[in-house]
Amino acid sequence: MTAAVIGSGMAGILAAIELKNAGFDVVVFEKASQLGGTWRDNSYPGLSCDVPAHSYTFSFARNPDWSQHYAPGPEIREYFERVADDFGITPCIRFNSEVTSLEWNDTHWHLETSDGFTGDFPYVFAATGVLHHPNVPEFEGIDDFNGAVFHSARWDHSVSLDGKKIAVIGTGSTAVQITSALVDRVEEFSLFQRSAQWVLPAPNPEFSEEERTEFRNDPDAHEEYVRDLAITMFQRTSSAVTEPDSVEHQKISALCRRNLNTVADDDLRERLTPDHEPMCKRLIVSPDFYEKIQRPHAQLVTTSIERFTPNGIRTSDGVEHEFDVVVLATGFRSDRFIRPTRVIGVDNIDLDDVWSPSPLAYLSVMVPGFPNLFMLNGPNGPIGNFSLIEIAERQMSYCMKLIAQVDQSGLGSVVPTAEATEAFERDRRDAAKNTIWMSGCNSWYLDATGVPASWTFSYDRFVDEMAAPDMSAFALA
Repeated sequence: MTAAVIGSGMAGILAAIELKNAGFDVVVFEKASQLGGTWRDNSYPGLSCDVPAHSYTFSFARNPDWSQHYAPGPEIREYFERVADDFGITPCIRFNSEVTSLEWNDTHWHLETSDGFTGDFPYVFAATGVLHHPNVPEFEGIDDFNGAVFHSARWDHSVSLDGKKIAVIGTGSTAVQITSALVDRVEEFSLFQRSAQWVLPAPNPEFSEEERTEFRNDPDAHEEYVRDLAITMFQRTSSAVTEPDSVEHQKISALCRRNLNTVADDDLRERLTPDHEPMCKRLIVSPDFYEKIQRPHAQLVTTSIERFTPNGIRTSDGVEHEFDVVVLATGFRSDRFIRPTRVIGVDNIDLDDVWSPSPLAYLSVMVPGFPNLFMLNGPNGPIGNFSLIEIAERQMSYCMKLIAQVDQSGLGSVVPTAEATEAFERDRRDAAKNTIWMSGCNSWYLDATGVPASWTFSYDRFVDEMAAPDMSAFALA
């Protein structure tokens, strides 16, 4: 039996390992020349994961040697490369082979790629990630700028930064990490802020050699450490976003407000003060952002951008700011998932039509009308400040149980019913009304209809749902 996996980031590596362990011949299709997903695409200064490192590992491939509590990006990429090698996945990957088309032909998916490959697969796993299509604003005059300008996920390492005048546009996690990394390297630093964000103080201590040795020598103790860390993080974060009046939310809110009060200048502190509750947008974690933005040669620009000029950026107050380098830390299009791949399901239904105006999926893993097409970290999953590895592992286990049901039935395919998907989506949208995401802010969590594109229930419910499929919600054929 064969299976196709689209993407060789974290979820793609996971899917390939689990499928291979189950006896499948696996082909992994990767549009780039290297594996790693977001940890390949992003290489900006200061890149790190905002989930504790020991929680951001596969359960079957723990890493006792993380250097810091929040691991730097290159270290995470090396981890995934090592896991792919150790589990024999790297030889299964077709690099520079972007999947352009998927068509369901009664018993299998017909797959085509940009490099001319065509093939048929009974099962396809879309492990394409959530944040991989850069959102590049169309600023007037940007082509006239004489300096370097690039998106944070397309970092140009040939451009010199030390001693230069640098601008960063954006105030999300990426912009904050870049700020912390670059402020002390440059002559002038400007952060262009459209809306202020809450920042949770998050010390990032290094693990000592003694601690790492202990983790290596006592895997049981290491596993207990990982479990305790995950339980604390998941339960605390889940309650904070789904129950705005909870003690957990009050604690996180207090930490954020106390952190903001470390900004000494009244005017700067006021401009850094968000107009929404903490966690309405994805919470930013940083050990030193407020310290760095208070440097004498750093400035926070809150006046809107009018246009680029040959020498820099002109704001709406008529001031021209001169720069050598401008970084667009403007985020990603979070509604793309498997797209732009053309996906045609039963009766020639087009996934683009099903996902208009916004993506949906039953329990975030499958879409009615698209048999045997499984999604890891698909639409409306638990994406808020959790470990996506933990989520993907539970989803993968769930999908493998669905495949086992197909095998046991002697039939060829499984697909969620429209009725079950519609009922789930109604419940999800009803639950969204009570979450912190609906408390009054504009964030990338919200879909085209203004509803959070996320799991709006408790994390415990997600665990329960993923424990075993309710086959009454599926059709076998």
